[in-house]
Amino acid sequence: MLNGLAAHAHAVYPGSFDPPTSGHLDVIARAAAVFPLVTVAVVVNPQKRSPFFTLDEREEMLRRCTAEYPNVKVSHFRGLLADFVRKLKADVIVKGLRVVSDFESEMAFAHMNRSLSGVDTMFLMSDSSYSFVSSSLIKEVFLQGGDISKYVPPVVLHQMETKRPAQGRK
Repeated sequence: MLNGLAAHAHAVYPGSFDPPTSGHLDVIARAAAVFPLVTVAVVVNPQKRSPFFTLDEREEMLRRCTAEYPNVKVSHFRGLLADFVRKLKADVIVKGLRVVSDFESEMAFAHMNRSLSGVDTMFLMSDSSYSFVSSSLIKEVFLQGGDISKYVPPVVLHQMETKRPAQGRK
């Protein structure tokens, strides 16, 4: 399905993006260089309790962080990714991989999504400088007072800093 398709394909890059990290933006930039249209899709995941940012905040941060890419749009969805990609008539799902264990878990999702929607998943290896960066780790380091400025875009750092006092955190 992907053979020769990249020049005309619509890619979907899903994630919770709570918060968006520099690793996420690296994957978005590389996908935007390959595909003429990339939809960054913020997942509404009921299994993830107490998100740090609201859905609207995550979407707005991503819009601001990707404004330099005219072929990137930001959206959100609830439910199955396979249903969302079918609704968009997307051609490929893009996922970033940081470590081998990411591949093990993402492979099952890729097979299921292909089975449900006919859409293949393309994996992009993360830049080695972000291979250990996850949104969960960023939040943990931030809430303990650590410097995360190398791992999140300035707009995200600013949003995190404005939320800290509102949530009673240092």
